[in-house]
Amino acid sequence: MVIEVLVELSNRNIDKVFSYKVPIELEKEIKIGVRVLVPFASMKLFGFVMNIKNKEDNIELKEILEVIDSDIILTKELLLLGKVLKEKTLSTLISCYQVMLPNGYKANHKKKINIKYETYVSLDYELLKNIKLTDKQQEVINYINTRKNVTYHSLLKINSSVLTLVKKGIVKKEKVEVYRLHQEYELKEKYPLTSLQESVVSKVEMDCYNPYLLYGVTGSGKTEVYMELIEKNIKNGKSSIVLIPEISLTPQMVRRFKERFKEKIAIFHSGLSDSEKYDEYRKIKNENIEIVIGARSAIFAPLSNLGIIIVDEEHSGSYKQENMPRYDAIEVAKWRGEYHRCPVILGSATPTLESFARARKRVYKLLVLDKRVNNRSLPKVEIVDLMRTKKKSKFISETLYTKMERVLKRGEQVILFLNKRGYSTTIFCSNCGKTFSCPNCDITLTYHKSSGMMRCHYCGYAEGKPQICPSCKKDSLEGSGYGTEQVEEELKTMLPDYKTIRMDFDTTSKKGSHEQIINDFREKKYSILVGTQMIAKGLDFPDVTLVGVINADNSLNIPDFRSSETTFDLLNQVSGRSGRGEKSGEVVIQTYNPNHYAIVLAKENNYLGFFEAEMKNRKLLGYPPYFYMVLIRIKGKDYNIVSMESKKIKEYLLSRLKISILGPSVGNPFRINSIYRFQILLKYKNEDNLYMVLENLLEHYKTNTKISIDIDFNPRSF
Repeated sequence: MVIEVLVELSNRNIDKVFSYKVPIELEKEIKIGVRVLVPFASMKLFGFVMNIKNKEDNIELKEILEVIDSDIILTKELLLLGKVLKEKTLSTLISCYQVMLPNGYKANHKKKINIKYETYVSLDYELLKNIKLTDKQQEVINYINTRKNVTYHSLLKINSSVLTLVKKGIVKKEKVEVYRLHQEYELKEKYPLTSLQESVVSKVEMDCYNPYLLYGVTGSGKTEVYMELIEKNIKNGKSSIVLIPEISLTPQMVRRFKERFKEKIAIFHSGLSDSEKYDEYRKIKNENIEIVIGARSAIFAPLSNLGIIIVDEEHSGSYKQENMPRYDAIEVAKWRGEYHRCPVILGSATPTLESFARARKRVYKLLVLDKRVNNRSLPKVEIVDLMRTKKKSKFISETLYTKMERVLKRGEQVILFLNKRGYSTTIFCSNCGKTFSCPNCDITLTYHKSSGMMRCHYCGYAEGKPQICPSCKKDSLEGSGYGTEQVEEELKTMLPDYKTIRMDFDTTSKKGSHEQIINDFREKKYSILVGTQMIAKGLDFPDVTLVGVINADNSLNIPDFRSSETTFDLLNQVSGRSGRGEKSGEVVIQTYNPNHYAIVLAKENNYLGFFEAEMKNRKLLGYPPYFYMVLIRIKGKDYNIVSMESKKIKEYLLSRLKISILGPSVGNPFRINSIYRFQILLKYKNEDNLYMVLENLLEHYKTNTKISIDIDFNPRSF
């Protein structure tokens, strides 16, 4: 038997299959999609079996060394999807397969993850009838009879008499496989749907592929619609995928789904350990679940009977992978929906302009929830001009402070949003002007007071904050700008009677910290929640009646054509955290640009108005959805070489393509981790030769060790 193997190395020079002979004793174990260990030059590499040949090659072939799996890892669907991703993203084929799998199943994962077992006990009631028990033995029997799923380990802790009962055969032990991630929730009655929600559910055709855009204002009950559709899907004997943009949303979403659907749910996101991911993936492969909930990578869950895919907060940029292969989870969702002939629901209160334009052109079917559940009113929004208003502190206006006091005295809660972490954005010397920059990146260091460190948020470099200026030796170091850490500190001084908690990358780096913060705030252990964009979407706290946006201009000042859209989305989403319960809500937006259309229309909750205004700008400037874009990044350690090759690449593109080609320009930031970055932007409507030209470009540079080239279709970041 001869097989074709795709080895684990992601290198364009060997982006192909290699033929190997299979020893007779291993032939029965070979299936397409399993992993094997093979000799490759002087190495031993793992790889996937891609094909089984009927005829043996005449040339002498090396033999495979070992078959790793008894079950297929890459299903027929995933094998096909990998080839589609390679073609669409111009990535290596192995990278497209590796991104689909958790570490325990990747081709190059050397560490073996063991299945976890627990020993449970049960009683032999026939033997029990004829045996006289001591008091301690009876205590063991009573303990087992009054509880479910009693473990042998827990019994030993209580009473050593269990050893005698096991010897006599009265207590039987059974070793059972268990999953590491296990939380039980009590089932709750489902909420009755509103007439508007029922109308939306009735419009979704369950047995054929259609992409739907569910446009629903914040608090309109989109999650209830999702769950109702999933319930219909389960009754049809099919499984579901629910994608969520941030891992911070997962605990709350999982709670809601487990309270409705109990245990047959798998969770998948980057916050899980390798062992937990391995368990959840095995659960999915063994078809023990009905619903997969997770972030971007959950779209690759190997479900064979997929009946619906739901993408919540579809506007989120986190659905786009930022390294090879640069896939878009929404595009993968649509491909899988078509493959399984099932609906794909894209839900958002602020859909991307591209999605809403497709809905207008009837490429997507539009579903609308334009009212909050039970006709609750949207929060009242006030814009505060930071140029003109009185300030209570460095970053909190009198208006916001007064409203916070009033809300907190009523026993209600406040959320404060600032999309910048750390304490001070920059440390500088007021005497000589020295600033502290990362030695590896073209960026200043952010000061984190809790650790006393100045950190680079790109490469992770850190150094302690000095007591005096190292240049002029004066005690004149000051902080410029502010982040969530400084806001939290200030609030503890301003409002000492009310407990404040912070939720950002720094406070959620420990396992389980997302869920702990969310639960503590829901249980009102804290009155004020300060956070970055991870608190802006999807969270539901009924006692939050005031949301304050500390500085709405942060996202407006990003050099990105989507900055207005990002600002509108964030303001609309974070405003939607207020007044979600029985009490009405308020929002205060602090800004230096009170007349900017993104801020004014966010205040009015006027998505359609924003859509029309922004579409005019996009058309005028030639940006999506009117044009497609490709970003080519040219990177290397030698500035002169990267600069020179970038110009050559532009000349090559100009000679082959009749489209708009911008650049080369420097990346933002220009240098990350000692790597210089130039970029070229392509804008086009139709270009038949584009993929061929770009493939030729990659082929030309694949052996060049001085520079690397990344190609990003429809980029989300610049």
